[in-house]
Amino acid sequence: MLDTGFPQADAENDFLRARRRQFVAALANRLRRRPVGANRLVPLDEIAGPLGWRGERRVGLQTIRLDTIAGTTGARRDFDRCFRPTSSQVRFRWERLALAQRRGEAIPPIEVYRLGGLHFVSDGHHRVSIAAATGQRLIDAYVTQVLTAVPPRTKTPTGTPTTRWCRTA
Repeated sequence: MLDTGFPQADAENDFLRARRRQFVAALANRLRRRPVGANRLVPLDEIAGPLGWRGERRVGLQTIRLDTIAGTTGARRDFDRCFRPTSSQVRFRWERLALAQRRGEAIPPIEVYRLGGLHFVSDGHHRVSIAAATGQRLIDAYVTQVLTAVPPRTKTPTGTPTTRWCRTA
């Protein structure tokens, strides 16, 4: 993240940098002949549905690691699986929130559902995108635990999360 000392310009540059990274990643996926949907946000229902969603329990406000955010609660096309903006349609809100953050204004916590050790965003996609674009590792979130009939498997045999967070560099 390069700061010019002008918060508005810096917020605009952050957005443009995130869009450029998304474009390059999409191009790389196309050149590697990966399926079109390979870089989309994973919906919670695709993971929790087969496990038998039994209910949910509110956990409350917590600080979570960005690298545990694996997807979203609904179908979203305005961000890729790394929460980079996929079009300029989100630019105004994205830059407005980024500017507020740069000015030190209070930004409300995001809202997520936790399934095993992974989190799925229900509110706060722009805030997650900004946090990822600016190199943050942690974010405040209101967490709701998803209860399933079959326990989720969120670790590989080596003990690492099943999803990898995207590089911002």
